[in-house]
Amino acid sequence: MLHIDLSGKIALITGATGQLGRVMTRTLSACGAKVAIHYVHNEAKAQELQREITVAGGTAITVRGDITKEADIRAMQVKVAAELGDPDIVVANAVVQYNWTSVLEQPADDYVSQFESCVLQSVFLAKAFIPAMIGKGSGRFIGINTECAMQNFPNQSAYTAGKRGMDGVYRVLAKEVGEHGITVNQVAPGWTISERDRELAERNDAAYIAEVPLKRRGEDQDIANAVAFLVSELAGFITGIYLPVSGGNVMPAI
Repeated sequence: MLHIDLSGKIALITGATGQLGRVMTRTLSACGAKVAIHYVHNEAKAQELQREITVAGGTAITVRGDITKEADIRAMQVKVAAELGDPDIVVANAVVQYNWTSVLEQPADDYVSQFESCVLQSVFLAKAFIPAMIGKGSGRFIGINTECAMQNFPNQSAYTAGKRGMDGVYRVLAKEVGEHGITVNQVAPGWTISERDRELAERNDAAYIAEVPLKRRGEDQDIANAVAFLVSELAGFITGIYLPVSGGNVMPAI
């Protein structure tokens, strides 16, 4: 039986207190990785998650930083290296939230925030953490993208622009660092059910589900499972991919 064993690995997950990030963090920890729980505002949730993992027998630290600022990411690298060691796994999950509207109405600052949190976060994380991976001769660098990058629906322009720019960075980076045993991949969730959705009386998602071949919305655990696979030895010969986890709602073409 195949088994995902991340024992001895160190993982940093940005946006780890978010709806998807917290499940990724729990999952990588359950697979045996030591985890660095990144947050920027929600310190209480980060500490709660750390306690939860520690009680379960895992190892976790919290690390704060603004992922749009290179100095903050450099400081995160120093803290994680000192307290856990150099990460073998980096998951770029954090993104700036904003109000979606049409291209004609969307403030320019929203395009800037998406470029900073999708593209520059990834660049800064690569600059800070990949050199140590090169030294080890192995590593996993994962970006959380979105099905929206393929859909291009109305009101998605800033988000889509940021994520499509991110896609370009990851594809180039995969070619640049592959010779060092480092894989670079993206997981692209569809409209995913998370803890917040489970608390709602009505989800108003029937129209969306009708378009999904598997006739359901994905769960946060589905996304975490894809991440766990891609950071494991099972995916050691997979790099440069954009992997939708959307029940077939989007299908990249060859």
